[in-house]
Amino acid sequence: MKQTQLALKPLFRLLLFVPFYAFSQPVLPPDKPLTQQECVAFALQSQPLVRQSLIDQEITKASNQIALAGWLPQVGITGTAQHYFGLPFTIFPNPATGLNEPRQLGVRNVTTVGLSGTQVIYNNDVYLAARSKRFNNQAAQQNTVETRINTVSDVSKGFYDVLLSQRQLDVFAQDIVRLQRNYRDARLRYETGVADKTEYLQAEISLNNSLAGRKQSLEAVNAKLAYLKQLMGLPPERKLALQYDTLKLEQDAVMDTTVALNVANRIEIQQLETQKTLQGLTVDYYRLGFLPSLSAFGNYNSVFQNNEVSEQYRTRFPNSYAGLQLGLPLFTGFRRTQNMRRARLENQRLDEDVANTRNQINTEYATALANYKGYYTEYQLGKRNLEASKEVYNVVNLQYREGIRAYIDLIVAQTTLRTSQLNYYTALFQLLGSKVDLLRAIGELPTDY
Repeated sequence: MKQTQLALKPLFRLLLFVPFYAFSQPVLPPDKPLTQQECVAFALQSQPLVRQSLIDQEITKASNQIALAGWLPQVGITGTAQHYFGLPFTIFPNPATGLNEPRQLGVRNVTTVGLSGTQVIYNNDVYLAARSKRFNNQAAQQNTVETRINTVSDVSKGFYDVLLSQRQLDVFAQDIVRLQRNYRDARLRYETGVADKTEYLQAEISLNNSLAGRKQSLEAVNAKLAYLKQLMGLPPERKLALQYDTLKLEQDAVMDTTVALNVANRIEIQQLETQKTLQGLTVDYYRLGFLPSLSAFGNYNSVFQNNEVSEQYRTRFPNSYAGLQLGLPLFTGFRRTQNMRRARLENQRLDEDVANTRNQINTEYATALANYKGYYTEYQLGKRNLEASKEVYNVVNLQYREGIRAYIDLIVAQTTLRTSQLNYYTALFQLLGSKVDLLRAIGELPTDY
């Protein structure tokens, strides 16, 4: 027996700490760059709103069990002890005189210990609890799904937003390297008398503009990283580095835009349908409120009584009984009928919510589809412009070094290259973000990571 207890002890400890591990904080490897999928997967485990929704599911299950406890037997023990300083009087007729005379009856010390139990056979409240249990759990699960969808959408777009700022920072850094070299060359040309002062002043102006742009991008990266940490549920003091593959991002940005919208896939519609089902059960609850409630009960009592405290527990006087209790509401001031009317009106109101939500979903889908198509065209043209601007800059830079082109032509080519780079990355990450919105609009945003 002792060996069995020792063998089962680790299992008992595991079962004891299962809830703790279920809601424990996931651990990330230190200083490991994270991909978009890894950021989303971490957020789905650590984001406070997601964890709260899981806790809400457990709260709903507990609430269901509380409501269903009425179906089970209710057993209790009661005990009373009392001492009469003056025995109560009871009126009895005197057989000799025919007159009613008061007499004191009973004993001064009485102790009663009772065991009582009740069992509901039918009750409208517990009947509603039994019918709504499944749909309450379903509603809690749907709330978790909605939270997961929001988390995936927000973290994905936050991830792309950080990458956009980082790529903009890289563009300005590359541009500054080119402009610093141009500035040194222009200054040297001015000092040697080959060019006038305006040439190196233009170079200085362009360099200062890029320095300001790099500073803005750097601060934007820090701010957006902090926001992404918040979305992921990552502590502020934890460092966060991102990993990505531009080629894979370009491949991931493409999707089929011919997929038709099915509003039944949207979690919002599913939630409203569940609410309508629960509201229908509420209507039935008030509609069946005229039915009687029936329960069984039983009691067993042990009574100890004596005029002397020291003697009262020597003799026990037991009694027991069982029975049925029927409760039938006859008139409640029209409360039941008005409650039923209100429940039906609330059900009709949910119908209007469904219609309004369908219209919102259609508008959201049309907007997301239009944005995706527009960003896709902008991305394709931006990619072509980037390739062309690189080629133009290389040619103009070579011609400028050989003295064929003026410095102003180099500045224009360099500015065009920087603008094309910024436009390309902006279009790419806007396209990725719009794809997330489109997938969410058609109800196909993946949440299993």
